[in-house]
Amino acid sequence: MVVCFPDTQDNRPRIPVHLTRVGVTGVKKLIKLERAEKRPIILLPTFDAFVDLPSDQKGIHMSRSPEAISEVVEEVVSGNSVEVESLCADIVNTMMNKHKYAKMAEVKMTTDFMFMKKSPVTKNKTQEMTKLIANAVGYRENKNNKNKNNNENNNEDANEITIRKSIGAEVVGMTVCPCAQESVKEADKQKLLEFLDEETVEKVLDTVSFASHNQRGVGTILIEVTGNHTVRGEDIIQIIEDSMSSPVCELLKRPDENAVVMEAHKHPYFVEDCVRNMIEKIIQNYSHLPDDTLVTVRQVNEESIHRHNAFAEKIATMGELKEEIQNGIK
Repeated sequence: MVVCFPDTQDNRPRIPVHLTRVGVTGVKKLIKLERAEKRPIILLPTFDAFVDLPSDQKGIHMSRSPEAISEVVEEVVSGNSVEVESLCADIVNTMMNKHKYAKMAEVKMTTDFMFMKKSPVTKNKTQEMTKLIANAVGYRENKNNKNKNNNENNNEDANEITIRKSIGAEVVGMTVCPCAQESVKEADKQKLLEFLDEETVEKVLDTVSFASHNQRGVGTILIEVTGNHTVRGEDIIQIIEDSMSSPVCELLKRPDENAVVMEAHKHPYFVEDCVRNMIEKIIQNYSHLPDDTLVTVRQVNEESIHRHNAFAEKIATMGELKEEIQNGIK
């Protein structure tokens, strides 16, 4: 005998309030992404998945969200090669089909990502770890799907779903404070002028690097991907690294350490500079993307001489960023 259990989630709640996001967090899966002429990428991502909940429904069918993640990931494991942002979009689409009452579904994915690089002087190979980020949000245009027959309306529902997906990365680097460096430079200049002429002092100032306090910077970029456009996570990682005073490296011998420190002090950047550097490089590399492409750029510098951290962020469309760069709008 088959026991039919009641769907308690479909009851009316005592307090009829619409909930913005309900779902699951911390769902871990193992996936392999094939790459042409390269070794496959093995990832252990963590997924967060949410849908909204109508005011007249007690709860979502919670198991359907991790079920959707498992189904889509299994397709990838079976051989379908997709980008991580497309993977999130597929999960959103599956969730929308499983949660007929939802007008919105959202999936966020973060994963450690390993890439190879060489130390700057000794050229030792080293494995570097960073984070890849992907997300997708789906919106259902038809607001009256709850009472539809699932089998008859699967295709119709899918056609009514609009999905926006994004790919990004979070990368650690090194920054040097320009303000402190200028203060040290001016103090040293006054000391040098006590026993050297001004012309000689200027030559010395142009030759040597001056001390400053350093920060461990954490840069983040998230770029929306539409249509047939492709944005590679590896390229975003490179943009973030190149936007700080210096990249960092897991394995550094003494000549490498010297090169990293000297390079960083030749390029002192505020937290604001790092965000603007990233924006400039995004425009240089992705100006072909549609003007309504949403771009998020963030930098957090973990201070060494303060107890607080420094933060800067820019959220804008590609069109808005290009206009600001071209017109010099501040």
